[in-house]
Amino acid sequence: MAEIGKMNGLPVVRACHHGLILDGGDLGEILMPNRYIPNEWKAGDVLEVFLMLDSEDRLTATTLKPVAMVDEFASLRVVSVTHIGAFLNWGLPKDLFVPFREQNVEMREGQSYFVRVYFDKISGRIAASSKLDKYLDRTPAQGKDGDKVDLQIAAKTDLGYKAIINGTHWGMIFHNEVFQPLEQGQKVDGYIKQVRPDGKVDLTLQKVDANRFSSLADVIIKHLEEQGGFMPVTDKSPPEEIYKLFGVSKKAYKRAIGGLYKKRLITFENNGTKLVRARCE
Repeated sequence: MAEIGKMNGLPVVRACHHGLILDGGDLGEILMPNRYIPNEWKAGDVLEVFLMLDSEDRLTATTLKPVAMVDEFASLRVVSVTHIGAFLNWGLPKDLFVPFREQNVEMREGQSYFVRVYFDKISGRIAASSKLDKYLDRTPAQGKDGDKVDLQIAAKTDLGYKAIINGTHWGMIFHNEVFQPLEQGQKVDGYIKQVRPDGKVDLTLQKVDANRFSSLADVIIKHLEEQGGFMPVTDKSPPEEIYKLFGVSKKAYKRAIGGLYKKRLITFENNGTKLVRARCE
C-alpha cells in the first residue's frame, strides 16, 4: 500500500497536461508534475517516488528524496518562523512544518534542530517534532554487551553524546569513548558497552572482545620496531593522534600500553614511548 511521507514504487497509468498520473492504490490516482517526469517512460512503468502534499495540500508524487522521511530523524535548519510554527529545510520545495506544540524549545531561524518526521493522521500532513521522547521506546533495550547497533547522534551534553539506537532507544556515548568528530544527525556504527540495571544504555564506537588488547599490544610493539624503537606518542597524546595511528580509542590504547608498561616492554621518555626489549616468545 502506498504511504504518504515515504518512497513508493507506483505504476504509471497515463499522461495528462500537468504530468503523469500514477496508481496510488487505496490513495487513488496521484499526479507527478511535469518537472519530475523521467526522460523515458511508458504506461505500466513503476517509478520510485516520494509522496507529499503540495503548496495547495494536494497529494503529489516527486522523484526528489528528502533528507528524512516519515518515522526518521534528522538535523534540519529552520528557514522561517511564523505565528503558527517553524519551517525546516528538508530538501524539498515545500518546507517541513513544526507546530509550536511540537517544539521542545522555541525554534529560531537559521538554527538547526534534531527532529522526528511524522505523519499527522488528523490533518493528513507531514510534520516534524523536536519532542523526541514520545517517539522512542521507554522499555529496557533488549541488546547485550558487545552487540553492534546503528546510531544517530542527537545531541552533545556535558557527559558525552546522546544517540538513538536502531531508531528506537536512547543511549549515551561518554566523552572518553569519543575519538572522532561527531555532529548532530550523523549516523555511525556503534556497540553496546553495557545495559545498566535502570535500563540506560552505555555505548562505544569500537568493538571490544577478549583478544582486543593483546592484539593491540602486538600492533603497538610492531609499530615501535618499525620506528627504530621509539614513537612520539604516549598515553597523554590527543585521542585524534592515537586513532590516526592505531584506529582505536584513547581508552583502548591506554589499556594496551599500560599492559606493556607493566611487563617492562616499554618505557616513557622524551615525550614519547620507547621499546625496552624484545618480548620472550
